[in-house]
Amino acid sequence: MPAADVEITVELAKTLLQAQHPDLAVLPIARFDRGWDNEVLALGDALLLRMPRRASAVTLLEHELAWLPVIAPMLPLPVPVPLRRGVPGEGYPYPWSVVPRLPGGAFGAAMLDEAAARRLGRFARALHVVAPPGAPCNPLRGTALVERAGRFEQALAGVGARVDQRRVRAVFERCVAAPLWDAPRVWLHGDLHPFNVLAEDGRPCAVIDFGDLTAGDPATDLVIAWMGCTSPAPFLEEACVDPATIERGRGWAIALGCTFAASDDPALAELGLRAIRAASA
Repeated sequence: MPAADVEITVELAKTLLQAQHPDLAVLPIARFDRGWDNEVLALGDALLLRMPRRASAVTLLEHELAWLPVIAPMLPLPVPVPLRRGVPGEGYPYPWSVVPRLPGGAFGAAMLDEAAARRLGRFARALHVVAPPGAPCNPLRGTALVERAGRFEQALAGVGARVDQRRVRAVFERCVAAPLWDAPRVWLHGDLHPFNVLAEDGRPCAVIDFGDLTAGDPATDLVIAWMGCTSPAPFLEEACVDPATIERGRGWAIALGCTFAASDDPALAELGLRAIRAASA
């Protein structure tokens, strides 16, 4: 995990709330989760504070603040639309947000069965509509798969003998050769993997972490078909994607799978290996 630029403490969060949103400062605050980009703190039982821990995450948070309210009404599952905006202060240099604490827990290492995969596929289909001209661009998501080739080779070398390197490379090269996305850019989650899908009783009930929200080729969002589904077909059928997009999505599953597999987080590494093996089978 990248080092933080700033130390985020419960005391700092409380001070920021007292200065900017005093009505919320009376709620108890506790550590909740930590990602590569954000520290997340629980605010009472129903809210979360989302605070960037490094400068590169600020733009991602701004995208959530600006665009989640726009796309949320068209989606069939809840997403964490920001409820309040925070600004730098009290020695903290970045903007921050207050978001709802959505129900359920992350799928994580669990596999989405057919019903769950179809439900999530319908979410993807609803999201993947033409984005407006001002939609954010992400140089690492939604782009042509060939632009990922260099990172793929580097990550594959780090995976080593845990996968059949010759086969994985051959499948990836085949996917790169698939026809390019030549339609208008559509909305993408950008990081649609099992830790960003919440579930209750095995059913997807919310999708979180839209920091990589962008517009482009929907193939990037198909990664979860191989990373988190017992079979990719039900998700892909509901997402209504064409064969070329499925082939590029397979390539993205391999590419991002290699990146995950090189993680020092065992859970993410296992997801990565799962994606590589399923997509290159």
